[in-house]
Amino acid sequence: MSILNVAWLIPLFPFLAFVAIALYAHRDQVLSHRLAVGGIAGAFLLAQIAFWAFVLGHHAGVPFQASGIKWLFLGEQVFMLGLYIDPATAIMLFMVPLVCLMIFIYSVGYMQGDPRYSRFFAYISLFATGMLGLVVFDNLLTFFIFWEIMGTCSYLLIGFWYEKPSAFAAGLKAFLVTKVGDLFFILGLVVLYAEVGSLAYRDLFSVATLQHLAQPGYLGLPVAPATVIALLLFGGTMGKSAQFPLHTWLPDAMEGPTPVSALIHAATMVSAGVFLVVRAYPLFTAVPGVQLPFVTVIGAVTAMLGALIAVAQDDIKRVLAFSTISQLGYMVAALGTGAYVAGVFHLVTHAFFKALLFLSSGSVLHGMEHAHHHVIGESHTAQSAFDPNDMLSMGGLGKRMPRTAIAFLVGGLALSGFPVFTAGFWSKDEILAQTYVSNPPVFGVLAAAAALTAFYTARQLSLTFLGEPRSKAAAHAKESGDSMTIPLLILAGFSVVLGWVGIPEHFPLLGGLIPNWFEHFMGASLEMGPGPAHEAALAFAWQPLVVGLSVALGGLGAGYLVYGRRPLQSGEPDRVLQAFRAVKMGWVYRALQQRLYFDQLYQATFVKGSIVLARIASWLDRAVIDGSVLRAASLVRAVSGFVAWLDRVIVDALVDLVGRGARVTARALTWFDTHVVDSVVNVASWLGRLGAMASGFTDDAVLDNLSGGVAGLVGNLGRALRTVQTGRVQDYLWLALLAILALAIVFFIPF
Repeated sequence: MSILNVAWLIPLFPFLAFVAIALYAHRDQVLSHRLAVGGIAGAFLLAQIAFWAFVLGHHAGVPFQASGIKWLFLGEQVFMLGLYIDPATAIMLFMVPLVCLMIFIYSVGYMQGDPRYSRFFAYISLFATGMLGLVVFDNLLTFFIFWEIMGTCSYLLIGFWYEKPSAFAAGLKAFLVTKVGDLFFILGLVVLYAEVGSLAYRDLFSVATLQHLAQPGYLGLPVAPATVIALLLFGGTMGKSAQFPLHTWLPDAMEGPTPVSALIHAATMVSAGVFLVVRAYPLFTAVPGVQLPFVTVIGAVTAMLGALIAVAQDDIKRVLAFSTISQLGYMVAALGTGAYVAGVFHLVTHAFFKALLFLSSGSVLHGMEHAHHHVIGESHTAQSAFDPNDMLSMGGLGKRMPRTAIAFLVGGLALSGFPVFTAGFWSKDEILAQTYVSNPPVFGVLAAAAALTAFYTARQLSLTFLGEPRSKAAAHAKESGDSMTIPLLILAGFSVVLGWVGIPEHFPLLGGLIPNWFEHFMGASLEMGPGPAHEAALAFAWQPLVVGLSVALGGLGAGYLVYGRRPLQSGEPDRVLQAFRAVKMGWVYRALQQRLYFDQLYQATFVKGSIVLARIASWLDRAVIDGSVLRAASLVRAVSGFVAWLDRVIVDALVDLVGRGARVTARALTWFDTHVVDSVVNVASWLGRLGAMASGFTDDAVLDNLSGGVAGLVGNLGRALRTVQTGRVQDYLWLALLAILALAIVFFIPF
């Protein structure tokens, strides 16, 4: 098993720190920052092991690949998660954890006393996880997932002080603008998967795949799939790396804490956008003549645009923000012109000196804020009006904050491309040399941007550190603590010595004294070969060297003459503004101050346009869709009303009539029953009772008496007959009389 397999654990350590802080340690601030710093320190150690193992065992640019985790199932297809370490990955593993570690250590001092201290360290740990996972894994799908993790963290961290409306709005703006680029990115992945059936690098970058993607005829059009895919992926870079016209979110990202700005501008986020082009570079070069020229133009325009706007900014962090936009344009333009190695080299050197500059500016702000709140003790109104970021309120800080001033000076010189001494010179000079041969117009644009960069850097250094304090806060500012200044000194060292690994072999005097290790190391990773532009740039040309030296020294000298030789006084307007006003062009400077009105333009078009579309959609929903529903409902209500009327007037009337008839019939029957039937029944009953009484009377009074009379008569007759029988004559006579009477009765009474 290769030692490079330790790379599996590199993103794990900061992720575990995030989980531990979020679930448990957030109640303890000290434990929270220890977990965060420990997590990134563990990632740094493992990354150094992986980097040196790859460098020492590296042969001819062959990437190290390891697949071992089944992590996603799509029907019968199984997505494997693995490692992919090539020279570009190795360089990023050296740079990202190291810069993150310095920023994490710096944050311990900078964020001290913040009520959401633990939450901050949880967020930046997840932020680092996103960047490290994006770098080490072996397919574009995981690249996109970790890309989105970083996007979420940027939203949370830019709007970290969400009680400020400006911070909340900046976080939302960053999230929405970058999502525009993310939409293009994911569409590129969809097209790529549809064409190849895989998103793993080993499949995408094979010769057969690249040849297939280079064939024209995509969707029946005279365009190759590789062109469509590369342009869609570059849309993601435009959003993440703030390339024109999606650059507007990055300056507002300064609303977050300064360590967040350093993370975004140096080690994560914007570096990820450029790294996407680096990682997918074979797709960009598969079809020459379409996508790379587009990339070049966007990069060159962005480089000049950022440099121009930075000249007129008074916010110390916004100057650096537009500087980052410009330098990212440098990198993108270099990659577009085929200067692959130079572009990656500038990506690495820029990470160190831009992290140095942002952390140095944070040290300045820390000193200004503490002086204002704890020493001066001004009223609430004055506090709310005070802006610690305003360079016009600074001045003289070089004496009060010497370590910060030295660090800022080194970072500024590296940004300006100060000759020989700084790493920025070597990476920027190589880009100028490459573009001079391959694309002279782009060379001219980048040289002009370099001159502006040196000028606004000298302006920033002079306004911040030279002269006398222009505010009470600047007069009472103190140097930051060791937890903030030690990382500055370490980054300052890298901002100098890192350039020595990329000294061109053709450079006068120094070329060949120190091997151009970076060129050989990164150049071997280009499977497609160095290409014409790269080959041509290998020959020495004194013109780009002279131009590079001239613009760097000339810009720094001009900036010093305007702002440093006679430092600005309190209340004095900006010297460049005065110069523009003198030639009746103050509107140009105001336009630069307003960022060339891009935000207002987007507000008037996209934002208000979206509001208008929303209102139209609302009207359609209300008047058409809801109107149709309401009209249908009205019709239903009308029909229901008619049916209800029929039910009420006719059906109910008939029912009521039938009911009334039934009630009348029932009442008649009741009356008939009560008055007739009951009477008849009563009469019959009475007659029955009367008959019974008569029958009883007849039985008792007549029949019984008759029976008794007959019985008595018979008895008397018997006694008479007994008398006759006994010979009594009178008895016989009575008997004869009775017989006569009986016969008479029978005769006269009819039966």
